[in-house]
Formats: sequence, C-alpha cells, structure tokens
Amino acid sequence: MVSAVFHSPMDASLPLPRAGEGRGEGVPRAEVAPQPAPAPLPKVEKEQKQRTPIDLRAFWMRVLPPLMGFGLLLLIWELVAMKSTTGFPTPLATWQQALTVFSDPFYSKGPNDQGVGWNVLSSLQRVALGFGLAALVGIPAGFAIGRFEFLARMFNPLISLMRPVSPLAWLPIGLLVFKGANPAAIWTIFICSIWPMVINTAVGVQRVPSDYMNVAKVLNLSEWKILTKILFPAVLPYMLTGVRLAVGTAWLVIVAAEMLTGGVGIGFWVWDEWNNLNVANIIIAIFVIGIVGLVLEFALIKLATAFTFEEVKS
Repeated sequence: MVSAVFHSPMDASLPLPRAGEGRGEGVPRAEVAPQPAPAPLPKVEKEQKQRTPIDLRAFWMRVLPPLMGFGLLLLIWELVAMKSTTGFPTPLATWQQALTVFSDPFYSKGPNDQGVGWNVLSSLQRVALGFGLAALVGIPAGFAIGRFEFLARMFNPLISLMRPVSPLAWLPIGLLVFKGANPAAIWTIFICSIWPMVINTAVGVQRVPSDYMNVAKVLNLSEWKILTKILFPAVLPYMLTGVRLAVGTAWLVIVAAEMLTGGVGIGFWVWDEWNNLNVANIIIAIFVIGIVGLVLEFALIKLATAFTFEEVKS
C-alpha cells in the first residue's frame, strides 16, 4: 500500500534536513528577541522615593519653644530698660558692647585690666586645680566609705555636718591658713567639690549587687581585684554623676569667691565692672558665665551617658 505525502507550497522553501537532523541535532531553534531594558526612572522621581518625609510638627516643637523663651526674655529686658531711670542698658546696646568686648578678648594692660578671655581662663584654671584635688581625695574616700561599714559609720556624721555649710564660709579659713587669695579660692573650690564625689561614689559602692561580692568571696579575690574588676566598672556611672555635680557647683562658687578675693577672674571682672558702673559688661559677664557652665554641663552629661549601663539608666 502506497501512502502519499502532500507538501504545501510553503514547504518547498524550507532547507532539506541534513544527516542526523532526524535525531534532533540540527533542528533550527527559534531565536527569542531580546527584551528592551526598562526605561530608567526620571531623576526627580528617584529623589522623591529616596527622600524621607520631614516631621514638621516635631521640628517646630523642638525649635519654637526655645525661640519663644528667648523672645520673652528680650521683651522683658526691653521693658525694664525702657522703664528704668538708672541707665539700664537695652538688649541692642548690650549687643553692641558685646561686639566691642569680644573684638579683643585677650588684651592685657596690667594685672587689673585684662580681656574677658583671660579672666575666663583664670577662673577655669582655679576650678580645675580645686576640682582635681577634690577628685584625688573624694573618689578614693567614697570607695572606702562605701566598701567598709566601719568607715561609713565613722565619717557619715562628719559629712552630714559639713556638707550643708556654704562654701564661702570656708573662704576666711583659706585666707587665714594659706595667706593668699588664689590658694584660698582653690581651697573653697576643693571644699565645695569634694562632697558630691564622696557621697555619689559611696552610694554606688553600696548599690553593687551582692551576687557580685559573693562571687568574689567564692573566687577568693584580693581587695585590689575586687576594686578594679568589680567595684570600679559598677560604680563608674555614679562616680561620673558626682563629678558632674561637683563641676557645676565649683563653677558657681568660683564667681563669688573671686568677687571677694580679687585678682584675675570672671568674678573679679564682674565686680570691677560694677565699680566702674558698666552695667552692660556685667550683663555680658552673666551670659559668659552661663554659656561656660552650660558647655561644662553638656560635656560631662555626654561623658556620663557614655559610661552608664542600661541597668543604671532604668
């Protein structure tokens, strides 16, 4: 039986199969046309996707209240200056005087006539010396008082008696003992700085978990190992809090001490300007004292936060 195979006229144009094509080796494969690459997003649309939305309400809540506070201060200041009959300077007059003062803050025309920069540096030097001596004495004393109950019972009454005394009450004692204004001012800073460091360090030692001390007893650690490996890391946040309080108190006291002792310093500069009836310079000194104290406080808060553990923060 003969079978007939019919081919359409279109098949005549196809090439004849080569040897081996019956096994699928030479069958031509359909070529897939490459897909066009997606068009890049416009630059503006890409920036809109990457840009995070700004919380304007939170921004204004952080910026607007401080600005309103300073604006209220300036308004009250201006009203007081307008009503004053004693020549109280206006904010604008004080600003113009401040430009003059800070145009040359480090001039020196004698021991009693120096720029505001030298006066601030002299005050900071006295604070650093008095505070450093207080840290050398107060921090070890705080560790000892917090570690040993006998010492705590021995010194707690003395600390409770001496701590409420105004630091300026110690200034005549310093003048009598040291025979000089500068050592007396440093002595006053020492007295006012030592109590916060002693108290906070002792409280930190007493709040060390008892489990830590029990482990130290089991391991038979020496007192030096207990101090360096257990107490110091645990007490460091409390100790830095005492340091921050001590520096703030010292900066407050040095101004009053320099007013009484004289010499070069921001407190003496305030008193000298009062003798010259230069109220604008007194107001400038008040702002300088506040800014320096704010910088010291901010720096020590950042330092204390960096070494404060989450357990202590909570």
